[in-house]
Order: sequence, then C-alpha cells, then structure tokens
Amino acid sequence: MDFFANFIAGFTVALQPLNITFCFLGVFTGTLIGVLPGIGPVGTMAILLPVTYGIPPTTAIIMLAGIYYGAQYGGSTTSILVNIPGEAASVITCLDGYQMARKGRAGPALGIAAFGSFIAGTLGVIGLQLLAPPLVSVALKFGPPEYFSLMLLGFVILTYLAQKSMVKALLTAGVGVVLGTIGLDTMTGMPRFTFNIPELLDGVGLAPLAMGLFGISEILLNVEKKMKQELLTTRVKGLLPNLEDWRRSIWAILRGTGSGFFLGILPGGGAVLGSFVSYALEKRVSKNPEEFGKGAIEGVAAPEAANNAASQGAFIPLLTLGIPANVVMAILLGALMIHNITPGPMLVKEHPQLFWGVISSMYLGNVMLIILNLPLIGLWVQLLRIPYSLLFPLILFICLIGAYVINNSTVDVLMMFVFGVVGYFMRKFEYEPAPMVLAYVLTPLLENALRQSLILSDGSFGIFMRRPISAGCLIIAAFLLLSSLLPMLRKKRETLVAEAEKDE
Repeated sequence: MDFFANFIAGFTVALQPLNITFCFLGVFTGTLIGVLPGIGPVGTMAILLPVTYGIPPTTAIIMLAGIYYGAQYGGSTTSILVNIPGEAASVITCLDGYQMARKGRAGPALGIAAFGSFIAGTLGVIGLQLLAPPLVSVALKFGPPEYFSLMLLGFVILTYLAQKSMVKALLTAGVGVVLGTIGLDTMTGMPRFTFNIPELLDGVGLAPLAMGLFGISEILLNVEKKMKQELLTTRVKGLLPNLEDWRRSIWAILRGTGSGFFLGILPGGGAVLGSFVSYALEKRVSKNPEEFGKGAIEGVAAPEAANNAASQGAFIPLLTLGIPANVVMAILLGALMIHNITPGPMLVKEHPQLFWGVISSMYLGNVMLIILNLPLIGLWVQLLRIPYSLLFPLILFICLIGAYVINNSTVDVLMMFVFGVVGYFMRKFEYEPAPMVLAYVLTPLLENALRQSLILSDGSFGIFMRRPISAGCLIIAAFLLLSSLLPMLRKKRETLVAEAEKDE
C-alpha cells in the first residue's frame, strides 16, 4: 500500500509543469552531451550548477539527474556511427555497434540501444523505488560513528577501484580533504586556510572546482588533440529491431540491467564498470562468443542496458545514506547541500516531495528519452558535424558566465581557471580528478561525524571499534588499503634487493 501511495505522491510532484519542463531540459541536454564527444555529464552538471540556484531544489535535482541518465542514452549514438564513445560508459558499445553499422545495420543497433536503455532505465527506477525505503529504515539506526566509518569505507572503495594508481588516487584525495576544510570552522567559527581572502570564508565553491577540473581541463586536453570528425556514410534506416534481434537481445538486456543496477549501488561501481562487466558476462554465456567484436547485437544491448541501470542504482546510497557512489553523485550531493538539504535517512521524512518526486521523474525522463532517441537520430547525426573549433569556445564561454554569476565574483572565475590548469596537468600525469572532488564533498560530513562521535565518547577513539557496524566498516577499509599497498611495497623491496645484488 505504501508503495502505491508513494508512487502517486511522487507523480503528483513530477507532473507539475515546472518539473516536467526541467526534466525534459535535463534529459535533452544529457542526450546532447552524450552525442557530442568531449565534455561528459560531470562537466555539464558542473557548468549548469549555477542555474539551479534560482529554482526549487526538487526541480534542480530532477534536471541534474536527467542530465546524468540522459547522457547514457546519447553516448551510444557516436559509438555506433563514428566509433567514438560520446560517454565513457559507451566505450564498450563501439566494439560491436560500429561493426554493425559497417555492415549496414546501424538502424537496428541504434534501435536496440534505445529500447534496451529504456527497459533497463525503467526497471532500474522500479528497483530504486523498492529498495530505497527499506534501506532508509536501516540507516535510521546509524549514529555518528557508523556514518563516519561508512563514509570512510565508501571513500576507500572509490580509491581502491581507481582506474589508475591507487597511490595517486589517495594523493589527490588528500588535496580534496584540504580543500574541503577551507573556510569557517563549523564548530568554532574560526577561519581555516583562508589566507585573509574574504571570498574564501565560505570555502572553495563546488561549481568553480568541478567546472575547472572537468570542464576547462577537458577543453585544454581536446584542443591539443587532432580530433578527426568522420561520419559513417551508410544511411541509417530500419530503426526497429526484428524478431531475431529481440530473441538474441532480450536476455542480454535483462542480465545487463541486473548486473548494472547492483554495480551502480556499490561505491566506485557505476555505469562504466557495469557496461564492461555486462559485456564480459554476455560473451561468456553466449553460444557464439566468436561473433563478439564482429557485430553481435548482444554486445550492444547488454552494455547499453547496464550503464542505464547503473545510473539509477547510484541514487540509492545518495538518497538513503547521503554517500555518493561516484563523482556525478558527489555533484548532486553538493547541489542538495547548496539548497540546505542534507541527503540521508531523514531525507524521505523531511523532504518527501523531493525524494519521491525525483524518483518518479525518472519514469517520465525515460519515456522522453525513448522519444528523443528514435525519431531524432537524424538530428543527432547532424550535430556530429559541428566543428570542435566552435564547440569548445562555446563551452568555455558558458563556464565563464556560470562561474561569475554564482557570487558575481571574479575570484570564482580565477579559481575555476586555476583548477582547470591543475586538472589539465593531473590528467596529463595520470592523476584522476574524481577522488579530489569526492573527498572535497565528503570532508565536511566526515569531519562533523568524527567530531560528534568524539563528543559522545569524551574524546575516546575506541567508540569506533565498540560499535559493530562501525568496526566492521573500518576493518574492511583497512583490509582494502593493505591489500592494495602491500604488493607495491613488496615489488619495490624486490627491486631494491635486485639493484643491491647487481652493485655487489
């Protein structure tokens, strides 16, 4: 009964004209930036973050969420037509999607990608609606020690699953922790690391930080690349997959939905990992694995379903525990905090219209996306012809306006450019910016939970080990850190021993 009551209440919010409008703007923008290689959903959400300041929080989150899961739809278009993934989660779609296009089957490839995304997105929203309330009831039993340990574990998992070196991920996370402490101390009111700059009393802004690290740095990286724009000359026709295509794809879509959804819930999982795992799974269970990489339609259906389901699953830890599962969720967490809304178990009680409204809007968003992605394929193909020499200056212009209008401050614009240059060199030297943003967003929450825990225990750190859930989280976090660092230390020791023996 509660399920249907919440379902109706959510749609009452989602169907408000303002929310429908911004839901459409979100999914349309998401599809657009998914089609155009370059900026990605993180950079786009960071650029549009200032827009959310003047609209209601529910409307703002509906729009930002639409950008995220909308990008998963759009990314398949470039993967299939030009062998360039518009979004990182669509990298694996290139393998079979482009081969299908070369064989004259671009239409069915695009069709199954759109239908698979719709099915997975819808099932993912149902899973979100079913799993979120029970998790909230469990989370209500958490105290400050459990929250501190759980957030610490989530952060360790994110760095543990870093695409590059874990040591580098930890270093960038350390910088993020320092950035998160800049400003007035929430308990004492004393300024920290402000260097007598008045604009830093409120801390480093999330928008300049994210726009710099993901928007400006992406522009700088792309400007120095020689990016060739080659469109497939084959005419796109026959978007509706035939019965044989559906027979081969339906179980791949369902398996991709299941694996993607649960990987999306895990910190560090997300759409990218979900798409790769689902592709590997389909190749393993297939009766004809040799067809993969040569135009197997299952190789398009499974990853496209997985990345959309993962984008829905990632909302569960954010909305119920207040813990972002990936950097996109960290941007959403920051957006909620800007509107003085703290995500977590009390969100559903204190802001039910936001909680259920955002979830219900995803049903509408998925319907909008299937409408946008099938009839407008021709439009998306034409957008691929936009020269990068025009696209990147436009993105830079939007970043400049966005950074300035937040506080009408040139300091924010300067910070954005500083972080843009920092992000550029970080990527050049293979330092991932995502752990820095996650650490920046989580640091205030971690610090408050740590201080509250120590107040409860009269300054004793033993409180973290006396609580079973807290102790379990800390033990797992320690194990993950040691399991990653010990092999590196052992390898370094062996290298030193070998060099010493060589000198002798």
